[in-house]
Amino acid sequence: MLHYEISGNGKKPLVLLHGFMEDQTIWSDMEPHFSKEFTLIKIDLPGHGKSENNNAVNSMDFMAEKVKEVIENLNFNKINILGHSMGGYVSLAFAEKFPEFLESLTLFFSTTLADDEEKKQIRRRSIAVIDENFETFVKASIPNLFSNNEKDILEGKIELAKKIAKSTNKEGVKAAQLGMVDRPDRTEILEKLDAKILIISGKYDNAVKTENLLKVLPDKTNIKTYVLDCGHCGHWEKPTICAEIINTELLHNLPKKLIF
Repeated sequence: MLHYEISGNGKKPLVLLHGFMEDQTIWSDMEPHFSKEFTLIKIDLPGHGKSENNNAVNSMDFMAEKVKEVIENLNFNKINILGHSMGGYVSLAFAEKFPEFLESLTLFFSTTLADDEEKKQIRRRSIAVIDENFETFVKASIPNLFSNNEKDILEGKIELAKKIAKSTNKEGVKAAQLGMVDRPDRTEILEKLDAKILIISGKYDNAVKTENLLKVLPDKTNIKTYVLDCGHCGHWEKPTICAEIINTELLHNLPKKLIF
């Protein structure tokens, strides 16, 4: 069973899935701003945080199955699921395999698109770097996730992100990289899914190509899209705004495709 923590006692369960080289503590800045109508289920994905790693490759499907185990253990019949980056890939796999569980799906600085060949090669090459000098890999990777426009005022958050990354199980990091390489394009899941779909992206996101995602989104009334003035880490760069959007969209309705 994956490690998880619960906060709040609202009627709506909101499952929070962190990204690559993160853990469930990344939500701490947003947590005070979430509506009291939510119960937050913060999960450590396989090989991250306090969850063990037992595989050479952790596919997004495998991670989704482990998330389902947590949901069933908590006896939830319907959930709202929100995934940051890799957590979004896991959320999409969950939506494909277990759509009956979903009241809503939120892609949080994530994408439905598969890696292009260049990105796949970068991920594969990173395995050797992780083995040789994991700390160097972390130091090189993390700053690029934040908006260049605000790196000076985000220095503390960048250091926190590095600290969390360096504490991550090295084998879990490699298993996740290989799992992300193999993930398919899941854009068609959005076509099929009847649940509410919320997409929050960053204008200056260097990890996810926001423009490419926006081009392929289906034109459906159940999909709402926001593009924020930040990089890849809205939970640290714009925590209050992100939480307010999630509260509003999952509890109420707003017009489609607003840009902050």
